[in-house]
Amino acid sequence: MDDYEDSQQQQSGGRGGGVAASSSTGAIKVGGWRYEDGTRYIGEWNQRGMKHGIGHLLFADGTRYDGQFCEGLSHGLGCMWFADGAKYEGEFMNGWFHGFGIFWRSDGMKFEGEFRGGKIWGHGLVTFKDFSHGFPRNEGFFQDCRLLRKRRCPEIVQKAQKCALMARSQCDHPY
Repeated sequence: MDDYEDSQQQQSGGRGGGVAASSSTGAIKVGGWRYEDGTRYIGEWNQRGMKHGIGHLLFADGTRYDGQFCEGLSHGLGCMWFADGAKYEGEFMNGWFHGFGIFWRSDGMKFEGEFRGGKIWGHGLVTFKDFSHGFPRNEGFFQDCRLLRKRRCPEIVQKAQKCALMARSQCDHPY
């Protein structure tokens, strides 16, 4: 087993299987890895054997993440599709939805706005499956997924839409 596979086995906490190839600079490795739990990753790795750069992660339950990684975690722009049909497109930080983005629930409801630590937290707009925004309108400042103060915030919604579009275009052409 080479150093790359050995570092991946240590990081995964056990046995798995993978293949890698060095880039022209030798600094970034590109390849795939299958973890013991069935999770699979294809993408870029740093010299310490951590997911780093652009990649595709498919979890054993069917959840999928395409996007940027930093030190093994989703970080930067990305798209996540959940096994139940929900999805998120936007910014990630340290493995969490964090920054601007759009989250669609499997029932068709969506939130466009700000996220913090994996939760709806900041300004944004809720849209229901019938394209209504509720009555009264569910727009304003949210904390821990609850609307606290109503306020129109079209500039935040536009930023969320822009981040989602950038994430989606990166995911459509990840390599």
